[in-house]
Amino acid sequence: MPLPKALLCHVATFALAATTLASPVFAQNVPVVFGTNWLAQAEHGGFYQAVADGTYAACGLDVTIQTGGPQVNNRALMLAGRIDYNMGGNLLEAFSAVAEGIPVVVVGASFQKEPQVILSHPGKAQSFEDLKNLPTLLIGDAGYASFYQWMIKAYGFTEEQRQPYTFNAAPFIADENSGMQGYLSSEPLMVEKEGGFVPDVWLIADAGYSTYSTLIETMADTVATKPEQVTCFVEGSIKGWYNYLYGDNSAANAMIKADNPDMTDEQIDFGIKKMLEAGIVDSGDAETMGIGVITDAKVQDFFDKMVEAGVIDGAIDYKASYTTAFVGKGVGLDLKP
Repeated sequence: MPLPKALLCHVATFALAATTLASPVFAQNVPVVFGTNWLAQAEHGGFYQAVADGTYAACGLDVTIQTGGPQVNNRALMLAGRIDYNMGGNLLEAFSAVAEGIPVVVVGASFQKEPQVILSHPGKAQSFEDLKNLPTLLIGDAGYASFYQWMIKAYGFTEEQRQPYTFNAAPFIADENSGMQGYLSSEPLMVEKEGGFVPDVWLIADAGYSTYSTLIETMADTVATKPEQVTCFVEGSIKGWYNYLYGDNSAANAMIKADNPDMTDEQIDFGIKKMLEAGIVDSGDAETMGIGVITDAKVQDFFDKMVEAGVIDGAIDYKASYTTAFVGKGVGLDLKP
């Protein structure tokens, strides 16, 4: 069920008021907890940077980052009131929240591109569309229910060539005529180290899978009653991303490794390199409107594609899933070299 109209109007009124705020200092040392969607890594770097360099503190927030993981559901903890902000996956989760009547609102998009990729052996495909000629594509269940349905509809991939991906790269490495799903900053490095070759990497965002990713979510009530706090957190995160990607990120990386002792400098450096090369954080509208930007046109484009692919119901009031009030104002552009 969509959010009640009265609540949506309430949210919209306060969110609109927030657009006039510029890095407000509303209180000092207000404790805020931000939950990530996985163990600490470079893909969370902007948030760690904003803690490490005092950006959040400058506008009054004492932010604690609570890492996710295989046994952690930070979104559920936000719904229970135990954390204040959550790192969402992509817009499909946001649309589903509206369909289920869950009052979660996306207030910023850290990634302009979904980092999901398909890997292939060197030279086995000349384009993303060529991947449909491979006899086997290793795709996990979540991917099969989402982006692979779009691949079928938009490019003609087939049900038959999809085989379950168990997050083990060995079958892909052994079969040069296969493809495998992955995350831009993870599986390519894994294959290079374990397989001894550099795979070809195809970013599904560049093929038209137009969702935002690594979203900043909070409860509708927080947007309605604490717009100054939301502004501080979102704008602090935006500045954190600029400083992490283009400035001295050593303190943030030290925090990442402290929260995730298995994380290596090599993996962090690879993640940052790939985010920059592919424009994951800073590309498209973000180049002129600032990191974190959300536009109505892009959300509608992705929604329409998912409806056409049969992934979601076209009756969902998708506009209730997000607000553009806190982003797109050029915050942080002056921090980019």
